[in-house]
Amino acid sequence: MSSEINNRLIAKNTILLYFRMMLTMCIGLYTSRVVLNTLGIVDYGIFNIVGGIVAMFGFINGSMSSSTMRFITFALGKGSTDEVIKTFSMGLLVHFATAAIVLILAETIGLWYFFEKMVIPVERISAAFWAYQCSIMSTLIVIVSAPYNSLIIAKEKMGAFAYISILEVSLKLLIVYLLLISDFDKLVFYSILFVVVQLIIRVCYGQYCRIKFPEYHFKIVKDKVLLKKMTMFSMWNMNGFLALLLSTQGVNLILNYFWGPAVNAAYGIATQVQTKVADFCANFQTAVNPQITKSYANGNYTNLHHLVITSSKYSYYLMLLISVPILLNIDLILNLWLGIVPNYTSEFVIVMLFYTLVRSMAFAMIASVHATGNLRRFQLCEGTVLLLVVPIAYFMQHYYNVGPVIVVSVYLLVEIVAQIVRIIIVLPMIKMKYKDYFLSVILPISTVSLVVFMLMLLYTIYTTSLDDRGIVQCIISVGFSILVILLCVYVLGCNKSERWIAKNYFYKLFNKRF
Repeated sequence: MSSEINNRLIAKNTILLYFRMMLTMCIGLYTSRVVLNTLGIVDYGIFNIVGGIVAMFGFINGSMSSSTMRFITFALGKGSTDEVIKTFSMGLLVHFATAAIVLILAETIGLWYFFEKMVIPVERISAAFWAYQCSIMSTLIVIVSAPYNSLIIAKEKMGAFAYISILEVSLKLLIVYLLLISDFDKLVFYSILFVVVQLIIRVCYGQYCRIKFPEYHFKIVKDKVLLKKMTMFSMWNMNGFLALLLSTQGVNLILNYFWGPAVNAAYGIATQVQTKVADFCANFQTAVNPQITKSYANGNYTNLHHLVITSSKYSYYLMLLISVPILLNIDLILNLWLGIVPNYTSEFVIVMLFYTLVRSMAFAMIASVHATGNLRRFQLCEGTVLLLVVPIAYFMQHYYNVGPVIVVSVYLLVEIVAQIVRIIIVLPMIKMKYKDYFLSVILPISTVSLVVFMLMLLYTIYTTSLDDRGIVQCIISVGFSILVILLCVYVLGCNKSERWIAKNYFYKLFNKRF
């Protein structure tokens, strides 16, 4: 497949994934406000923390899903239909085994932590218990259906995600309506409805694969070599997923231990904002990842390096374009969105947005090392760094009482160190020079960031003296920040070839319109 066709496919899939993301984000913003106001801050915090416990056990699924995705995509890159069938079938078997392991862990260790360590009001223990059980069920549904999603992404049929998302957001709107009119316990009823939606959506993805890819059907596989490869890949990848989840949910548990569910509600909102913003980058990277794996499988290092550089750079620019307007208007946005804003929410959101900026450069590194299949050194080093979040955060709070904002900020500082480690390890694995990456990625994004944040600081200093800080000023600041970022990216963040492509594109667009 030619580079031009690849670029068109990436662009098409990115647009479809953005459509999906915009649809789910718009509905998600509305439903989050209604759910928060309906459940209340305490119950919303409980739902967030009990789901976090289950998510910590779900790291096993995350590692297996990446393994299945990598091996399916690699087999497709080699053009081997039989290998794809074997990998898909093996993935299903392994994911069912993974679901059983997660169930056992969640109903033993997780249940012990729930009753012995969690800070929950006595009168809400029963409701929290059933919310916990529903979270387990949701996780199990996601685990057993993951190979179907992996097959869709590997085949680069991103339209399926866009179409099924229409059903998903419709069901979420229905949940909100039922929650408002229901006389049942709101937390328990919401948790049950959440499971039902997960089940319906996962059945839809499974049926799509059966109809669109009938050649890739399940069959009993007895390939010990493939099982060993996938298992070893997953075992090393598991270290990274465990570290990432411990760093996110570990902070959540520390916040619960020292401050209770009200602060968990603020953290839950902040992570939701971070997730929605990160989806812009994740959707773009999801469209690029299959091409990275296939380029490595075919030995096309020139295209691989090009994909790593462009995806790293433009993922960061995209995050900058979205994050800066939010940072400038964080208090107004939260008040308009939520109505009731828990304490520390704005501070948490600011920290998480800066974390997302740093994290946006990690996706290409992770996709590249997954393509090689050599995870041992990468996961040991990255995982060790990420795991430092929990002990550092606990130590600082326990001995110095630094407060919840500093605890969450540890998450950001450790991510910066982790990204440096990724660059040092991954570039030699894909035969890429540090100098090329520095000149093509680090230097332009650093220059753009420095200029943008200096101009935004001057703008903030100027506007603090204005009396009007309402919607009009918000719209002006959003427009100004977007214009500044686009100009800085064009002038300082693009090379000559990229600027020529941009000028040529807008020239053609202008001629078509006029």
